[in-house]
Amino acid sequence: MKKKQALRKMKTDLQLRGLSPQTQKMYQKNVKAFIKFAVVSIKKLNEDNARDFLSHLINEKHLAAKTVNTYSAAIRFFFAVTLNRPMNYLQIPLMKTPKQLPVIANREEIAKLIDSCRNLKHKVMILLAYGSGLRISEISRLKIPNIISCDMRIFVQGAKGQKDRYTLLPQKTLDTLRLYWKNYRPNSEENWLFPSNSSLGHITTEGIRYAIETAVVKASITTHVTAHTLRHDFATHLLEDGVELIKIKELLGHASIKTTMLYLHLANTTKNIISPADALKQPKEDTI
Repeated sequence: MKKKQALRKMKTDLQLRGLSPQTQKMYQKNVKAFIKFAVVSIKKLNEDNARDFLSHLINEKHLAAKTVNTYSAAIRFFFAVTLNRPMNYLQIPLMKTPKQLPVIANREEIAKLIDSCRNLKHKVMILLAYGSGLRISEISRLKIPNIISCDMRIFVQGAKGQKDRYTLLPQKTLDTLRLYWKNYRPNSEENWLFPSNSSLGHITTEGIRYAIETAVVKASITTHVTAHTLRHDFATHLLEDGVELIKIKELLGHASIKTTMLYLHLANTTKNIISPADALKQPKEDTI
């Protein structure tokens, strides 16, 4: 099998498994880089080539462990599925990644961000991320019929893992959506809520990311807030307000409760807890 044939077969393999377009694109890009680096025929590719390539990414490119693991996953798929070739995965282990807690903004900063945003489209995007916990890719693919105002909820269709779910539609978001509709009148054949300005289809994730980050700069917020920060804030503030973790899991669309348990570390769960040190009684002074 030649290189071009192998890459075409991999494209088909990825499609047959129903992986997301973003994952398919990333896997193909990563494997192309691996093949180019190895400079050997497809027939001769082995674990040593993979090890050399991953070492190059770590020591020469200085890529983060999480990024290196995306290359490793693509290479594993290429060998196991496309080439149907057994390999010793112990020879190309996944790197341990630092488990750092994400940065979140406080409620005052979020309120300042929303209130200071004068662009209605940008404000709606911020509210969808914070008020409904939507991923940036989910915001970009929202359609007008997905906004179910009678039930005050949003239908998220074909989200991560090709799963559908419902999430909250806050009144503030609905009010801003109606103003957005009145001013922008979004119109497209596929009923996109945020149609692309320059081409057919919906707005890109890059466009939404830029819009939110621009609003953050104008609001002069100290915390580095991104679209995904707002999703983290949504979950954290719900947990602080007493919403059950299992309900937050469903609203976020997590496959496992373990993922949602991250917010136990972010929420201020110590707010009403009294330390045993503060509960100690003062000892009585000895009297003569």
